[in-house]
Amino acid sequence: MQVLNAVLYVIVIGFLIYWVGSWFYVRYRGKKMGGQIDAETFEKTMRKAQIVDLREKNTFDSKHILGARNLPYTQLKYNEGELRPDLPVYLYGDNKNLCIRAAIKLTKKYGFTDVKWLEDRFSDWEGQTKKTTRI
Repeated sequence: MQVLNAVLYVIVIGFLIYWVGSWFYVRYRGKKMGGQIDAETFEKTMRKAQIVDLREKNTFDSKHILGARNLPYTQLKYNEGELRPDLPVYLYGDNKNLCIRAAIKLTKKYGFTDVKWLEDRFSDWEGQTKKTTRI
């Protein structure tokens, strides 16, 4: 019984170390990329960029930044061909780590050179938004 408890403790501690370590690693990579931009800069320069909402479709439909396209992070590897690598890409969502991961993936795997992400979560966005109504 004590051996089983010890094994379970090791597994839980290992998982926690992995989870916290990956969180810090993503933040470190994001800082190194220098792609974080504040809402004001995002809004001023977004007309020259491809705006990508990384949230799932139902959340996107309920409210999104005007002019954004929906490419959920879970589908990014299947839909990255919808983006032009020669234009800047602006990412946003409800999770900064997800935005950084998407930026890393777009630059490392797919060769994009100008990828930025919104510093704050979308829920903090005060710029123009739109709802998608489906019939």
